[in-house]
Amino acid sequence: MAGKEPIEVKFRLSDGSDIGPNKYDPSTTVLSLKETILSRWPQDLGMGPRTVSDLKLINAGRILENNRTLAESRVPVGEVPGGVITMHVVVRPPQSDNEKPRKDNSKHSRCSCIIL
Repeated sequence: MAGKEPIEVKFRLSDGSDIGPNKYDPSTTVLSLKETILSRWPQDLGMGPRTVSDLKLINAGRILENNRTLAESRVPVGEVPGGVITMHVVVRPPQSDNEKPRKDNSKHSRCSCIIL
């Protein structure tokens, strides 16, 4: 896209390390960013994501949607022109086979506490 400057982004992992920074076209989707993170995930970090569905990207306190572009997901407040945007990566813990979502039995396990 002519006239659109690349956006420099780094991804902050839960241990404080980063992936990047790298420059991305503003039309890059969040899903594509997640695929990049998955392919560049540090092998020495335990509990890494298995699929892009295991990842959530957060920018300025907002969870980014897969179908949105980087340009749509930007929050310009506080950005320094030519600066690097830091997005936080959250990995959903893996579900074991025993933790499959419950159907009708979930009613019985609800807390009945009342806070006064």
